[in-house]
Amino acid sequence: MPSQPANIVDAYAGKLFPNEQFATFSATENSFPTRTVSRGDGDVRPLPHAANPLADLTIATNDENVDLIDYVSRNRVVGLTIVKDGDVIHERYESGLLPDMRWISMSMAKSVATTLIGAAIRDGYIGGVEDQLIEYLPALRGSGYDGVSIRHLMQMASGVEWDDTHTNPASHRRHMLDLQVGGQGGAIMDYMATLPRIAEPGTLWNYSTGETHVVGALVKAATGKWLSDYLSQKIWSRVGMEADAYWWLEAPDGLEVAGSGLCATMRDYVRFGLVALNGGMVDGDRIVPDGWFTDASGAADQGDAAFNYGYMWWPVPDQNGSFHDGAFSARGIFGQYIYINPAQNLLITVLSSRAKPKFSEAIPDNDFFNAVVAATG
Repeated sequence: MPSQPANIVDAYAGKLFPNEQFATFSATENSFPTRTVSRGDGDVRPLPHAANPLADLTIATNDENVDLIDYVSRNRVVGLTIVKDGDVIHERYESGLLPDMRWISMSMAKSVATTLIGAAIRDGYIGGVEDQLIEYLPALRGSGYDGVSIRHLMQMASGVEWDDTHTNPASHRRHMLDLQVGGQGGAIMDYMATLPRIAEPGTLWNYSTGETHVVGALVKAATGKWLSDYLSQKIWSRVGMEADAYWWLEAPDGLEVAGSGLCATMRDYVRFGLVALNGGMVDGDRIVPDGWFTDASGAADQGDAAFNYGYMWWPVPDQNGSFHDGAFSARGIFGQYIYINPAQNLLITVLSSRAKPKFSEAIPDNDFFNAVVAATG
């Protein structure tokens, strides 16, 4: 049985003090049943280090200039790694986080889950992103998801109703959390099938953690493999991860909670990010279709006013509002980020323990990312 689901509910509501929150986020594999993402038995792949050029980093933000200490301290950052041209140029742990401790991904897990859709297409389990969901999930026939493509699902543009407000106990997101606490297998997918369509697919963007749960169900239906096992097979066991990861389940032996529940060490989040930075290459083998991360990052949709999103990755503008670097990020509530800038060969991983799920950062994270780009470019 879960040891502390009440803490997770309180955390989502923004009702934990810092020490309580740190204890919860650094041991969330104990909060719900989990499935192991095995690292396999291969050697750990070192992350090479180089000299740190960031001692005098200046971050222009909110009409003031601040520094790295301000960013880490004021934004309640507990872990920070910066990789430039393949070398770690800064690695920092704060507030008691240690290199071998796992930290909750929050919605960074969404970007992991959709990457496995790309892998399933590459492996031939899924025909392509224009396939209809009901081809793989016939239980959704006649629901709001009937007529929704895999692309529109990953873009969160299904047109199906959803309120993702974590702090509102009446929201769809909190009801999904209640179902997870209840631990009844299949209950979340049953709930998703009841939701009404409020717009035509592809015409309305609406952030929905529930839709990532559908992504997890799609991976299982198409591949016959649990999300955790497929992640281990395609990435976790192949890139020299330091530790097994864990992924929350909706119930014992149920589906993974694909939108929020991955628990891994910071260095292993970095290693996952490097796979994305390198276009999905793992030891010379591309595990996703060619050009997948260009589409997945949202770079292809910047001209469409309906979207500022990719396949559950966020495009990140530079300091001038341009997307020319193709930068994008996985991100989660309370300040979790994997920032990827292909043009600058730069990756930044940030783990945080902020006071509220959203909008509690003192310094906008994008301003920090762009300052690092300027300092290392």
